[in-house]
Amino acid sequence: MLTTGTTRRGLLAGGAGLGLAASLPAQPRAQGRDPLRVGVMTDLSGPFAGAGSQPLFWGMETAVELFNERGGVDGRLVQPITADSQSRTETAINEMERLLGQERVEVVTGIYSSAHAVPLSGRFEQAKKIMWITSAIATAVLKDKNFRYVFRPTVHSDQYGEGSVAMIHENAQAKLGMAPDKVKLAIIYEDGPYGTGVAAAIEANAKQRNMPVVLKEAYSASAPDLSTLVTKLRRERADIVLQAGYNPDITLFLRQAKSGGLRFKMLIGHGAGWSQIDRLTETFGQDVNHMCNVDPAAAQMLDWSKLQPGVGELAQAFVTKYSEKHRVRDLPTHASMGFNNMWIFLNNVLAPAVRKTGGMTADALREAALEVDIPMGGTIQGYGVKFEPPGSAMAGQNARSIAVVMQFENGRSRVIWPSSIGQPPVLPLPPGHAYAAR
Repeated sequence: MLTTGTTRRGLLAGGAGLGLAASLPAQPRAQGRDPLRVGVMTDLSGPFAGAGSQPLFWGMETAVELFNERGGVDGRLVQPITADSQSRTETAINEMERLLGQERVEVVTGIYSSAHAVPLSGRFEQAKKIMWITSAIATAVLKDKNFRYVFRPTVHSDQYGEGSVAMIHENAQAKLGMAPDKVKLAIIYEDGPYGTGVAAAIEANAKQRNMPVVLKEAYSASAPDLSTLVTKLRRERADIVLQAGYNPDITLFLRQAKSGGLRFKMLIGHGAGWSQIDRLTETFGQDVNHMCNVDPAAAQMLDWSKLQPGVGELAQAFVTKYSEKHRVRDLPTHASMGFNNMWIFLNNVLAPAVRKTGGMTADALREAALEVDIPMGGTIQGYGVKFEPPGSAMAGQNARSIAVVMQFENGRSRVIWPSSIGQPPVLPLPPGHAYAAR
């Protein structure tokens, strides 16, 4: 217990191959029964906690509990050494130094915020210790850095921009009655590495598809007033608003947009605060119905029968265990991200490294990570895992990760893109919706 790619068509493909839930050889090689100490750093306080870091932590907690219940690594249990980075970069750096120095761990998992991951990654690389990112998605964390000890099994921000723009482009004529190059886009984003990375990806994908961006505007996630931004959006009369933000800024924006009379055909969020559908529904009720979000799929959104053998059973065990403990109806995406990316580390990196070497040095973990080869459909979020090797532009990034576009309805989410695995979208916002263009 914690205390303090390839083709999109292949996303859910069945078939042979070792999936995430595949069992490893039972022969114990570890010397002694000492616990396997793993650092876990997330934001359990401050604004990031409510924007996804808390369910991320709970998902990781569930992974450790389930892994230990199943015997750990041949009887050696995982002992999490936890840290709260408190939604502050300086605290995250201090906690990293404590975990690596005082606690002497070889790996730290977690890392919710890209604003933390950017400065931390270089420090982990210099220390030659493993940084295993379960959430922070900014492409800038890894791009052109050629890191050897930093790994990210989840998606990166370029994939968010691809998802939202592609979904609108593919549905513009049929759903909006507009040619794609006539659909006016507005991009608003918090000005940290996360928001900046997503906004750049949206703009680049829009340019590739000749879709006009009528406004691209950054703001501080702690801004006390966004009414000027609302005024600019009203003036530009954007059809689609695309936002990258956390929780307080999203809440402030939606409130001021409604009172300021801003209307649009669709609003698409991009992870972080937009993945907290339970919190958004609690605050706004029906007003967030049919709005969209881009993120890796939550486990309960997928057809488990189409996953690799054994992965559906793992997904069921996770969803049941998490739901019973935290009493939620629709698991937040960050809960699945926390569980999935922690399970990949425990089952596919830690266990093989310990069995091969008898220990868990950073170099043994690094070698095991580079050997991971999970096919599409081999994880509870539908994607596979194969890390880009040293020397590539995105060294340490999972080349088989995939983001989907989901749509909200009555506090639940459903996948609408890629169309091969999604349901038809409700587009535009229906008449009578609080934010629907009149």
